[in-house]
Amino acid sequence: MKTTLNIDDTVMQRLREESARRGTTMSALVEAALRTILDEKPAKPTELLPLPSWNMGKPLVDISNREELYRVLYEEHDRKLYWDDANARQDK
Repeated sequence: MKTTLNIDDTVMQRLREESARRGTTMSALVEAALRTILDEKPAKPTELLPLPSWNMGKPLVDISNREELYRVLYEEHDRKLYWDDANARQDK
């Protein structure tokens, strides 16, 4: 089958030189190179390393209990917001 390809000039020059060195046609050399690439077996996926984990003790809140979770989150937020603000004013 005939086809048209756009090949970089430097690659085309190397193809001409290599086909002359091997005593074959450029078409045969390109076809052999394509067969080599297309016949490659896909690389086996590498096995992922396990993710790190830490033992952080017993949870402080049951995350399935939405009300308890929000209470703890808002307490922490309010403590940082108001406690830090109050301490900053006292330090002045």
